[in-house]
Amino acid sequence: MTALLVFALSLPCVYATPRGADRAALEAGGITHVCTDEDLARREAVPTPGTAPRPGLASPTRAPWIVANGWRFLRRAGSRYVYDVAAGKGAALAAAEAFAYGADAALTVDRADIRSVGDMLAFLETVPSADLPAVSDVAIVDDGSAITGEVMNLLARRNLLFEIVQAPSPRFQINIRIGTPEFPREEAADPSSFALKIRRRLTDENRALRVYGSEVVIGRLTADRTRARLHLLNYGGREIEGLRLRLRGTYQGGEARAAGVGRLALEDQVSESGFTEFSISRLTTYAVIDLRAAQ
Repeated sequence: MTALLVFALSLPCVYATPRGADRAALEAGGITHVCTDEDLARREAVPTPGTAPRPGLASPTRAPWIVANGWRFLRRAGSRYVYDVAAGKGAALAAAEAFAYGADAALTVDRADIRSVGDMLAFLETVPSADLPAVSDVAIVDDGSAITGEVMNLLARRNLLFEIVQAPSPRFQINIRIGTPEFPREEAADPSSFALKIRRRLTDENRALRVYGSEVVIGRLTADRTRARLHLLNYGGREIEGLRLRLRGTYQGGEARAAGVGRLALEDQVSESGFTEFSISRLTTYAVIDLRAAQ
């Protein structure tokens, strides 16, 4: 009973707005977890997830700018959030993002997005509960500053998994503390270069998660000694055909569930040297992958 309660609370509620998505319309679209005015009070606004142009910003790469909130949810666990989503701008992705990070979130959506949000919530209700600890590669000491928050943002976008700590932890070989000689504030002022520095120090071979072939997919990995769960969020807005993934750990079997697609086999699965690689054939907006540790 407790597990069912925790699972239900991880689903975002949807708010009936004056611009057309009234409660009757939401319920007709299959959305039963409808926010009240009281639910919406005292929530922190977060941006709609997706990709965004950056006018006037010169860049040596053509990588899209991803707007994602996972780092915010990790930084302020237990806070309450609200997405105010404009029509056609990622309402279903917002619902999946909040679910993947277990965030207490509400969505205000346009009438045009009721069906997509309803379909996503219906899919999320089919995902079995799995309360597993998060997997991290590095620790970052949170001093509460905006610059440290932006470093978290860039690490998350590069799939460099981190744990937020209040003081350096002996459990990690890399403890990032902005403002120290090892991690000067001047370097952190360029979060993209700083994230690359962390990646090089960690090395790709030692990362807990690697996503091949896409710059718009962000993963959240949780695991214990017997199983792992990987959440995949596609911020690009277009379906991806074929995605290769590499996880630290030796796993056998498993399956993927993708929103709008259903169950998918893990293809070309190989485990060696303490890591497991596999592919999935399709990724729309969100997928969850469950794996069993080898015995």
